[in-house]
Amino acid sequence: MLAVGVLAGLSLLSLLAYGYLSWDSLGLGPGETEATRSELGEELGAGAPSSQPHIIFILADDQGFRDVGYHGSEIRTPTLDKLAAEGVKLENYYVQPMCTPSRSQFITGKYQIHTGLQHSIIRPTQPNCLPLDNVTLPQKLKEVGYSTHMVGKWHLGFYRRECMPTQRGFDTFFGSLLGSGDYYTHFKCDSPGICGYDLYENDNVAWDHDTGIYSTQMYTQKVQQILASHNPRKPIFLYIAYQAVHSPLQAPGKYFEHYRSINNINRRRYAAMLACLDEAINNVTLALKKYGYYENSIIIYSSDNGGQPMAGGSNWPLRGSKGTYWEGGIRAVGFVHSPLLKNKGSVCKELVHITDWFPTLLTLAEGQIDEDIQLDGYDIWETISEGRRSPRVDILHNIDPIYTKAKNGSWAAGYGIWNTAIQSAIRVNHWKLLTGNPGYSDWVPPQAFSNAGPNRWHNERVSWSAGKTVWLFNITADPYERVDLSARYPDIVKQLLRRLSQFNKTAVPVRYPPKDPRSNPKLNGGVWGPWYKEDEKKKKSDKSKGANKQKKNKNKKKAN
Repeated sequence: MLAVGVLAGLSLLSLLAYGYLSWDSLGLGPGETEATRSELGEELGAGAPSSQPHIIFILADDQGFRDVGYHGSEIRTPTLDKLAAEGVKLENYYVQPMCTPSRSQFITGKYQIHTGLQHSIIRPTQPNCLPLDNVTLPQKLKEVGYSTHMVGKWHLGFYRRECMPTQRGFDTFFGSLLGSGDYYTHFKCDSPGICGYDLYENDNVAWDHDTGIYSTQMYTQKVQQILASHNPRKPIFLYIAYQAVHSPLQAPGKYFEHYRSINNINRRRYAAMLACLDEAINNVTLALKKYGYYENSIIIYSSDNGGQPMAGGSNWPLRGSKGTYWEGGIRAVGFVHSPLLKNKGSVCKELVHITDWFPTLLTLAEGQIDEDIQLDGYDIWETISEGRRSPRVDILHNIDPIYTKAKNGSWAAGYGIWNTAIQSAIRVNHWKLLTGNPGYSDWVPPQAFSNAGPNRWHNERVSWSAGKTVWLFNITADPYERVDLSARYPDIVKQLLRRLSQFNKTAVPVRYPPKDPRSNPKLNGGVWGPWYKEDEKKKKSDKSKGANKQKKNKNKKKAN
């Protein structure tokens, strides 16, 4: 037992030193014995597991569909490959084309049209956030006894204190509020002269952590601390939203070692960032095993949208990129890894969407879904774990009524059912329909990454006939969206346009307010943070009301 204690102590030191450890180095790999696990569990106070599983949701940022080893990438991702191979790969899995929409749909289980966040992202200077009347996943998990923690990128608004993560269901928060920033200094400029610091611990600016640590490593260290201090007998929800591999393209020098041969500098930096992220997820997995969580845990990995070729990402062989409704913008890398899965080592080709995690995880947590919430997601655990058919038959990718209208779109082009000038996209069974301006539509093959960046001359482009504003694809037969079938199947086009129209009747108004000059960090101590003071407004209104009363009283006296 003394030897076991010494080994455990050394393992703990090596884990805290944040080395890239192999799974077997702690004696915690797939081949470990029950005796080894029980001894370590006793030493760490793991005890009997709760019937409610520990939920670890890992969200990568801007990872391209091709950018994982098991999708044929030249970038090595041994951890992701191993976790996915031993779990269930989601190969018909969809997210939204940008940061805020995917995060809002994950945390609410609702489409953008039902939260008012249909257009673009929440900008740092906008007085906007995820509407406060939306119940969030961590709030529901807290109701059934979960400890809830968030580490990483929020990007769901912060102009009021009520919008902060700790006010939306998380017991603790450590991370950034904005959509991007420097990985070392945590500094962000939204525009010239509008710059500030962006790192928080709970509701306070985390100046103490301004030590130049690369954010991927810093966030992982925080996750390790949370797991080390929490009691594994009690269920935990851990939402890890890494900043990587979003621009700016920065990575510690040692991660470039295997990628010197990549000529394109953006792709090389991106590869180094992804290598560091893969190592981080390895260390999170080790910590789950080390501290007694793993056997009763569900690990979900997802990208928030497609990759951005100009920033090193690759979605090949899919069409389009981040910010578009082509498959390259919305079809994501995703998998579930868990000892609780029944069909381990399988591939799920059933339709799955990011809104599905809300009801799925809440049901696994033995929570209740309120009838008045009206979710757009489905419980797909049996689909993933047992290989059953998905209850989902359609996905509203989005309807954005204020996006730049397609010049030649019209009601006539939409058979009088839909105005095809409006940007929208929908999937029903095998069919996908796009209207309006769906965004950058090139295919960007790996050889397109020249020294100067993705070279447009190497890209495959299609020059559509003038006036085209409707596309139809059979995604099951044609996942690369090469054959437009809208002219061949007008009846199917009409059916999908009617479905769009039905969805649109349930949409709430778009929330996309103009910039507020009070958001400038210079007015808030040099940091990005809540600037809207509701109390001050009330005080001002109360004062004005009081002044009006005094004036009225004086006027009455004068009249008397």
